[in-house]
Amino acid sequence: MFVSRHSVEWARLEQLIRLSAKPRRLSGAQVDELVELYQRTATHLSVVQSNGGDPVLVGRLSSIVARGRSAVTGTRRGAVRDVVRFFTVDFPAVVYRARWWWLGATGFFLVVSIAWTVFLLTHPDQRNQIASPDAVQQLVNHDFQDYYSQAPAHDFAAKVFTNNAFLALLTIGSGLLLGIPVVFLLYQNALNVAVDASLLIAGHRTGLFFGLIIPHGLLELTTIFVSAGLGMKLGWTVVDPGRRTRAQALAEEGRALVIGGIGTTVMLLISGILEAFVTPSGLPTWARIGIGVLVECGFLWVVFVLGRRAAQAGVTGDLDLERRGDTLPTSG
Repeated sequence: MFVSRHSVEWARLEQLIRLSAKPRRLSGAQVDELVELYQRTATHLSVVQSNGGDPVLVGRLSSIVARGRSAVTGTRRGAVRDVVRFFTVDFPAVVYRARWWWLGATGFFLVVSIAWTVFLLTHPDQRNQIASPDAVQQLVNHDFQDYYSQAPAHDFAAKVFTNNAFLALLTIGSGLLLGIPVVFLLYQNALNVAVDASLLIAGHRTGLFFGLIIPHGLLELTTIFVSAGLGMKLGWTVVDPGRRTRAQALAEEGRALVIGGIGTTVMLLISGILEAFVTPSGLPTWARIGIGVLVECGFLWVVFVLGRRAAQAGVTGDLDLERRGDTLPTSG
């Protein structure tokens, strides 16, 4: 019987793992034995899983292998390496795996915003109902541009970052409600952009509108789209967990979404800095737009080059096996 043949090896591995937690308690021979038993047990786990073995046995071996791996590899990677891995592997993989969701959100936003902009431009009577003529003139000639320099740059950056980060995290979290609130949030943002665009274009300030929106707006809107995509992906997991149990699927996707939430927060920090320091700066319009385009291209390269590579290597953004803790076995 498989268990009786190998149970002594598993018990010995557990003993060596306990000893390895105490400094200088393993001899050179014991270290070699630890490595060999860890490799054997990992193979045993693979065999049991591939043959659809007892869930209890799978859970026990998973726990032993996870702890054995930690003992064999020693201390975790340094903080700097963790940060580098986060931005070059984990976060790009999470965003890449959700690409069809956030690309769909992007398409929805563009269709709604363009449609409303065209409608308002071609229906002056509807556009004139948005605000009084004096309010529109104030917006077109002063308020839209003055908004970006209403406070010292560092204070303005902090304010923008806080507001946008709250919106992004709300968008991701609302995925638990089947993603329905995500669509509403996207629609409201698209409508707001369309209103501003139609008023400034009608007021012959097209260059001003795009010159102030693009430097920070490309990355800011992309972050909102990514957040929406992650939220809708989580919502779909509630509907269709696939071959996993619904609880398991939500746990795995939820852990990956932590990576997404942290990453989008950093993206919004960058866009907030651009909005506070680049958008209202005295740089030529082409330079400000160029900076925004360059930052956006950098993000897309990270996602579709590094993220694709990481996703193909099996990275999901979920926790490493040894960090998940023991898994309660289930049958079926």
